[in-house]
Amino acid sequence: MKTAAIIVAAGRGTRAGGDLPKQWQSLAGKPVLAHTIAALRPHVDVTVLVIHPDDQARASGLGLPLVTGGATRADSVKNALVALQGQNIAKVLIHDGARPLVSARVIADVLAALDNHPGAAPALAVTDALWRGHTTVDGTADRTGLWRAQTPQGFRFQPILAAHLAHPGGAADDVEVARDAGLTVAIVAGEDDNLKLTFPGDFARAEAILKGRRMDIRMGNGFDVHAFTQGDHVWLCGVRLPHHKALLGHSDADVGMHALTDAIYGALAEGDIGVHFPPSDPQWKGAESHIFLRHAMGRVAARGFALANCDVTLICERPKIGPHQGAMRTALAEIMGVAVDRISVKATTSERLGFTGREEGIAAMATATLVQA
Repeated sequence: MKTAAIIVAAGRGTRAGGDLPKQWQSLAGKPVLAHTIAALRPHVDVTVLVIHPDDQARASGLGLPLVTGGATRADSVKNALVALQGQNIAKVLIHDGARPLVSARVIADVLAALDNHPGAAPALAVTDALWRGHTTVDGTADRTGLWRAQTPQGFRFQPILAAHLAHPGGAADDVEVARDAGLTVAIVAGEDDNLKLTFPGDFARAEAILKGRRMDIRMGNGFDVHAFTQGDHVWLCGVRLPHHKALLGHSDADVGMHALTDAIYGALAEGDIGVHFPPSDPQWKGAESHIFLRHAMGRVAARGFALANCDVTLICERPKIGPHQGAMRTALAEIMGVAVDRISVKATTSERLGFTGREEGIAAMATATLVQA
């Protein structure tokens, strides 16, 4: 069973000012929605973006399934829930596109609460005194038991789908829809930083929060060796090079790609290729090494990181690497889904010393740097 996220971003957000709806305005150099998507994607299997029809072209570049919003927020959510039917969804998070600073802790707490409740949502207890009035204070209100609602609001999928399909409309949020259907909604602790961008000043506050957060930077190293055997070519960094020998290995023995894959797993502290693709498993006999590298990059995205750069050094006397470096960088960039200027491939010899100097095999070492996306 899967977990889905619905990001509601069909509103116009006119109170925020600017030439664009607030969810498309820039925050720390990226659209607000880019931050929101990056916060949620590591925690779910499927992410759906609900947009205004006017934003179709702009949203198509985000790489997410798109759903057209309705006349109201509730209609937009209902459209997304209907679109998710038949995808084996067990839990769903419904989140405001203009809340880009939601933390992993809040998301995890909401999902965990769904193990024991049909609904859960983050909120902050009201701590300020409450007044009634317009231009003057006409009275006070008791704040006991009052909460400031936040998102993501999480639900078991089938009950919230049924609740939205049956609701007459006019609900303030999805918790109201759920409660009108008789669903219990647990309260989990929200966070002050999980603000909803509404007014121009909110952007300055969000920028300050982002600057204050520690950037998570990870670095990993990889090293691999393969001996020569009989053959007429070698695979190095995704490129087939004619040679009077081949490299011996359980897979295609692409020593450069293996070292790079291990560097990425190392940066994530997730072991090495052998952990994810055991050599004792016959299905990986002769496997193409791009399978391993793509898996490693999938783990990078799932953990909320991006590749900053990587550097591969091939250690051998022959074949000569220089004429093929450009092709190798291009091949790795395509496999990894990153720009070629983030990838370095170079070579050196061991001055005729050791097994590489005797042309008994090829060694490779690699370094990969990951940054929080």
